[in-house]
Amino acid sequence: MNQSSLHPDDLPSHQTIRLSEMMFRQLEEATKKSFFLACDKMTRILLSSCHWYFQINSGILILIMICHDMESYRQIMKTIPHFAEKLKHFTNAAKITVSSPIDKGIPWVLSIDNILPEGDLPSS
Repeated sequence: MNQSSLHPDDLPSHQTIRLSEMMFRQLEEATKKSFFLACDKMTRILLSSCHWYFQINSGILILIMICHDMESYRQIMKTIPHFAEKLKHFTNAAKITVSSPIDKGIPWVLSIDNILPEGDLPSS
């Protein structure tokens, strides 16, 4: 176990930690609703084709998308620049994690700062 070098009186109480965690969950849910409403109809349909949610980890907002089939995975991956641009309206530091269907690959973790805009992507 990791013991703190701080005196117990200097550490947050158990109740403070629980309240903080609850507030983070509420912030994640509110962000999810606002993000969905900020998206256009096609992006909403695409989001609905997978399981997605937000998580805040060390002050970084993470959009997590888990695809149920390869077709939705391919469509999500093509739309990553659009998701990154939308996320920039909510925060300066964000990541996007995209998981393919089970046993079909490893999750991609991308920082929104490292994603090329849609117009700069190489054509396939």
